[in-house]
Amino acid sequence: DGTIKFLLELCDQNTIETVFIANDKHYKSMSSIISLSKERKIPVKNVSTKKLDDLSCGTNHQGVVAIASEYVYADLDDILSLAAEKNEPPFIVIADGVEDPHNLGAIIRTAECAGVHGIIIPKRRNATLTAVVSKASAGALAHLPVAKVTNINSTIDMLKKEGLWFVCADMGGETMY
Repeated sequence: DGTIKFLLELCDQNTIETVFIANDKHYKSMSSIISLSKERKIPVKNVSTKKLDDLSCGTNHQGVVAIASEYVYADLDDILSLAAEKNEPPFIVIADGVEDPHNLGAIIRTAECAGVHGIIIPKRRNATLTAVVSKASAGALAHLPVAKVTNINSTIDMLKKEGLWFVCADMGGETMY
């Protein structure tokens, strides 16, 4: 089926954010799409046909709509390689729980100016890379790789094993001075 092949190609590029499937569609191809999505850890949401109509702007969606990110994410290895190429210790910002795209863009803009090698964001409960983020970053998004990871804690543990140290900033935290 062409739809499944296309979805598979998008999944391989790691660009699918969420797959929406109509509640009333239970075709064999839907089960293939659901299992493929779950295998790739892509959230699947059952929604009404009206919701799919809205998401697809009235085009023929055939019971499924996949939302793809507007930008290609980097791998964590890409960020570490960038630091190695510059012969610098890795300087990475983890933006966890940043839901406002304007704030994520501002973080990316500031990080790029500060010499950060890359940004890490979680796959869920966080703003993703969109045109709003790009605009708020004032062009910095074009120069700073952003990696999306499934589990922030596991990523931190892996980076600790690589010798990285961590400092945390929190609105409810105490002043370090």
